[in-house]
Amino acid sequence: MQSVIGIEGGEMVSNDSTEEFDIEKAKQEMEPWYWWGIPTFFKCPWDENPNNCDIALVGVPHSTGNGSTERDQHLAPRAIRNVSGWYRRAHQKFGIIPWDICRIHDLGDTPLPEAMNNEASVQHIEAYFKTIDAAGARPISVGGDHSITGPILKAIAGEDAKTTGGRKCALLHFDAHRDDYQHLPHWLGAKRSAAHWAHYTVAENHVDPSRSIQLGIRGNPMKPRKDPNHSDLGYRLITADDFYELGIKRTVEIIRERVGDMPLYITFDLDVLDPAEAPAVSNMEPMQRGLRAWECEKIFHGLRGMNVIGADLVCMIPTKDTAAKITSMTTMALMYEFIALISDCVATNR
Repeated sequence: MQSVIGIEGGEMVSNDSTEEFDIEKAKQEMEPWYWWGIPTFFKCPWDENPNNCDIALVGVPHSTGNGSTERDQHLAPRAIRNVSGWYRRAHQKFGIIPWDICRIHDLGDTPLPEAMNNEASVQHIEAYFKTIDAAGARPISVGGDHSITGPILKAIAGEDAKTTGGRKCALLHFDAHRDDYQHLPHWLGAKRSAAHWAHYTVAENHVDPSRSIQLGIRGNPMKPRKDPNHSDLGYRLITADDFYELGIKRTVEIIRERVGDMPLYITFDLDVLDPAEAPAVSNMEPMQRGLRAWECEKIFHGLRGMNVIGADLVCMIPTKDTAAKITSMTTMALMYEFIALISDCVATNR
């Protein structure tokens, strides 16, 4: 059937191009443009089955584990999906395109049917991530507040975990705060809260603190500490002040020396960053100089070759972000670095 598009010299002019239009080819040509298509993390294929991927990108929209702060962290996964579509996929430093060397899928969001109940939600997060562990995929997650890290670690590290082969994991914890309260039974009612996970994952034999590092700690505590570098649990602490004295190169050396060949999980609380780069976070530390995103990127590059089993980014509040969405953009770029680091690890060790 011909479609008439005009009259030329008294004759009807038809257009037969609709019959020649290759829709599938057109979709492929549109793929790079962020404003086209359904938003997923970095425009990844959407596939809820973790058995079909090597790296699982997951949203964990949970905000009830940190009741002392603003509570819109659950909106972060959607915000990152919305901005990540425009990001270019080739990693210049590593010389790879992660999606060409690994199967990387957006699994969607962790189902949290009791979202206002932190203790129930923590159990649901653990159960969900156990399906990812059983499939042998490595998760990269966007929270959510920092209470999500505890159940993720319980699912993918420790005696029953496939991801670590039944071993504990080492933890690289970027944060302005320690999150290791062990003398407080709860945090405003939340027992497995954003303030407790770094303790109970050690006590329950999922994290080896003697091989782990907490990096970027800064700000004033609730009570002065005799030694701000001491950890009762055995973590190695590198405060923000320490980091600026040590420098990037020495910090990377310390991380590699301490972790060794252990399975490594990275958790990244965005409040570790300077507020200039991440203003939309739930526990901002103003005036206290924080790490810059480019410095964190250099640290990630220095971890190449290590056995990174997963990562998460937490505590972003999109409703506090600037008009330019600077916190969302920074989070997205950090997430991409995790994708590159883990995909390179997976492809190298096949």
